[in-house]
Amino acid sequence: MKKLTLTDELTKVASRVIWFEPSEKALSDPVRFLTYAMTYGTHEDMKVVRQYVSDEELREVLDHAPPGIFDDRSWAYWNVILGRYPTPPLPERQFD
Repeated sequence: MKKLTLTDELTKVASRVIWFEPSEKALSDPVRFLTYAMTYGTHEDMKVVRQYVSDEELREVLDHAPPGIFDDRSWAYWNVILGRYPTPPLPERQFD
C-alpha cells in the first residue's frame, strides 16, 4: 500500500481515531491507520479518508488488517460495502 500524504485533513482524522500517539506516527503505517479509521472513524472522517484511498486499497486493508482492531460490526460493514460477501472471519492473533 502506498504511503498517505500528510495533509491537515488526514492529520485531524488520525488524531481522533488513534488518539494515543502522534498523528504523524499513526499515518506512517497506512494499513494500521486505515484499520483504525474503518473501525472508529465517523462518516465524516471516512469521507475525508476516501478522498485519498481507493476501494481497492481499502480491500487491501481488509486483507492485511492487524488482528484486534476491527470489531465485528465494522468488519462486516466494510466487507459488504467493498463487495466481499460472505464476510470472511475476522483477523486473529496467532500464538506459537
